Amino acid sequence: MAPLLLLFLLITSFTVFASPPLPPTNPPSTPLLATHSPLQPPRHHHHPPASAPVHSPAPLATPPTHYIHPLTPSKLVKTPTPTSTIENYIPRTLIAVQGVVYVKACEFAGNDTLWLATPLLGAIVKLGCNNTKYTLVETANTDEHGYFLIEGPKFVTNYGAHKCNVVLVSAPNGLKPSNFSGGITGAPLRPEKKPYGPFTLYSVAPLAFEPDCQR
Repeated sequence: MAPLLLLFLLITSFTVFASPPLPPTNPPSTPLLATHSPLQPPRHHHHPPASAPVHSPAPLATPPTHYIHPLTPSKLVKTPTPTSTIENYIPRTLIAVQGVVYVKACEFAGNDTLWLATPLLGAIVKLGCNNTKYTLVETANTDEHGYFLIEGPKFVTNYGAHKCNVVLVSAPNGLKPSNFSGGITGAPLRPEKKPYGPFTLYSVAPLAFEPDCQR
């Protein structure tokens, strides 16, 4: 048993020392370099910055609305209206006056009404204008329709028409004038819009005589 053990040890020793060392399988051709070359900077992986949340612009603030108090009539400033401007200038003209004269119905004699009254033919009316020095007068007769038209005195214009009036003078059959519409005290003139030649036309309210109901 001992001789066999000795022989095994000798064979094993001869194998270990007789075998030359094996060269490396793939020897490196160049020395190992550092991971990062000194000529090229190391490349770092940059993560894109996280996008910031987009906020919509805040709506513009609405300016406060203040309630404006309307001006009261006491706070309104009244500017005087000029009376001599070209726009409201009224040319000076002569005047003419028209109207109608009636005779009242017997049923309403003495009453202030023209119900059932009829136009009076041949009545005489007078246009009187009070001047500063004297009174200017023009007269006219009514036609079958009781209508009359008086062209005013030559010295009376529309600027002085407010100083004129019309009164009843007389009527056929001795009829007496009534003060209906101012037939006795004087009926005022009212301007008309329609023209009458070179005159400014005026009218008076209907006038009336009292009837003679004894016939």
